[in-house]
Amino acid sequence: MTENNDTDTGDGTDARSDADNSNERRSGCGAASPPTSRRALLLAAGSAGAAAVLNAACAAPAGTRGTAGMPSTSASPTRPPSTTPSETARAAAAPACVLAVGAGAGPYYLDLDLVRSDITQGRDGVPLRLDLTVVRVPDGCRPLAAAGVEVWHADADGDYSTGKNTFLRGTQITDRTGRCVFHTIVPGWYAGLAPHIHFKIRPDTRTETTSQFFFPEDLLTRIYTRPPYAHRTAPEHPNQRDSRYRAAGETMTLNPTPDGNGYRATYTIGIT
Repeated sequence: MTENNDTDTGDGTDARSDADNSNERRSGCGAASPPTSRRALLLAAGSAGAAAVLNAACAAPAGTRGTAGMPSTSASPTRPPSTTPSETARAAAAPACVLAVGAGAGPYYLDLDLVRSDITQGRDGVPLRLDLTVVRVPDGCRPLAAAGVEVWHADADGDYSTGKNTFLRGTQITDRTGRCVFHTIVPGWYAGLAPHIHFKIRPDTRTETTSQFFFPEDLLTRIYTRPPYAHRTAPEHPNQRDSRYRAAGETMTLNPTPDGNGYRATYTIGIT
């Protein structure tokens, strides 16, 4: 797997200040509770009590499931943002089960045992619900239970949490159907790279798959006209300036659909 760090590929380097990244720490699967060790959950997955542990760690999300590698539409939102014809066309396109395209963890990865579903920690932004399913592609896309799924990304200003801060980072353990849910926000842009969400899949304590999700460019340009993103001038083409997006965007781009005052994306992650 090729390592691709989050460094500037065209618009200059990215500088981050710890002073801008102060936030409270919250934990839990959709509710406040003490954080559970990811390693403890993965080790418990082989025990007789694994089912109870996994159900507590990551309840299966409601709604529909997409085909592997791509999202499906969700239930009708109560306050839907406008949906463009291109978004409707994307929702209709769902390829067969595919492998996730590998990517590096980047310079902002932190190895935290922070098991929680809501990773926002008070960070402002357009809400995004991620419904993820992990499958084994060589096994006929068999759902993978007890896998650790870790995500991390920048906030609306393009800043990552660093040091003691933990906003927009968290881990879930897939349930018996291979599913888990994250509640977060749409990330902002930075350093000449396509806006993205990093993720790492650990099917056990010895192996891992690392990659990242992208977003449709027309969706990003529309979202970036809204607060809290709008105080910065967004790039005209936030995706096309990034060679990683040009190489993997066809496979690794989410298909968010309107959900309340934000969006929801369903994606099936194929691993070997």
